[in-house]
Amino acid sequence: MKALEVYKVSKYFNKGKKRKELIRAVDSISFEVYEKEIFGILGPNGSGKSTLIRMISTLLIPDEGTIKVFGYDVIKDAFKIRNIINRVSVEASFFKKLSAKENLLFAAGLYGLSRKRAFKKVLELSQKVNLPHNRLNEPLEDFSRGMQQKVAIARAFLTSPKLLLLDEPTTGLDPRAKKEVQELIVNARKEGTTILLTTHDMLEAEKLCDRVAIIHKGKIIVIGTPEELKRSVNPHSKNVTLEDVFMFYTGETFEEEFQEVS
Repeated sequence: MKALEVYKVSKYFNKGKKRKELIRAVDSISFEVYEKEIFGILGPNGSGKSTLIRMISTLLIPDEGTIKVFGYDVIKDAFKIRNIINRVSVEASFFKKLSAKENLLFAAGLYGLSRKRAFKKVLELSQKVNLPHNRLNEPLEDFSRGMQQKVAIARAFLTSPKLLLLDEPTTGLDPRAKKEVQELIVNARKEGTTILLTTHDMLEAEKLCDRVAIIHKGKIIVIGTPEELKRSVNPHSKNVTLEDVFMFYTGETFEEEFQEVS
C-alpha cells in the first residue's frame, strides 16, 4: 500500500525586497513511499528537503502538483492527515521554561488523550527513548540538544503516527545520542510506522533507509536502494559510497554543494 504519493509538486518563494523574482525551492518532484518503508531524502541544506516536509505535513500549500497521505489529499483532507502523521524537525519547538513532562502532557492534551492515559504513555515513551524518569520534571532549557531531541521524538509517538516525518532529526547530536535516535527510527518501523527521513548524512541514509532519493537544487535526481544507486555508479566496485553517487549524478561533491547553500 502507498503511504505517500507526491506527484509533480513545486513550491515557489519570492526573492529579494522587490519580490519580482521567484525561487523554485521544490521543482516538479514526484515519488512514492510504501507502507512500513523508511524512505530517505538525501541532500544538503537549501536543497528543498524541509520545504517538501512542510508541504507533506500540511504546513505549506503546494503551488503545483498533488500530495496524498494514505489516500488523503494534503489540501482537501488536511485535518484527517494531521491525525495520522507527526513531524520531528532539526529544531523542535518547546515551551523551554516548562519541564519535559509538562511539554509532553500538553501535547497529549492537544490530541485529546486523557491525563491518566497521557501520563502512562509519557512514562512508557520516556523509557523507550532512554530519557531518565528523574529528569522529566526538569525544565527543557536545561536539557542538551540530544536530550531535547529525545523529548521531541517521544512527543511524536504520543499519537502512534502512521507516517512519521523526520527532518534531519540527528543533526548536531553527539555520537551516542545519534545512535539512540537511529535505533528509535528502526524500532518505529518494526512497530508499523512508515518513515520519511531527510538528512545530509550519507552514512545515516545508507544505514537506515530502504530507498533513497537524492535531491539537488529542488529536483529529485535519482531514486533507488543504497545498493542500487552504488551499483549504478560502478557495478564492479565495493568501495562506492553514496557521496560518490551524489557526485556522479550532480557533477559536484557533496561538500561543494553544502558550502554553496550554507
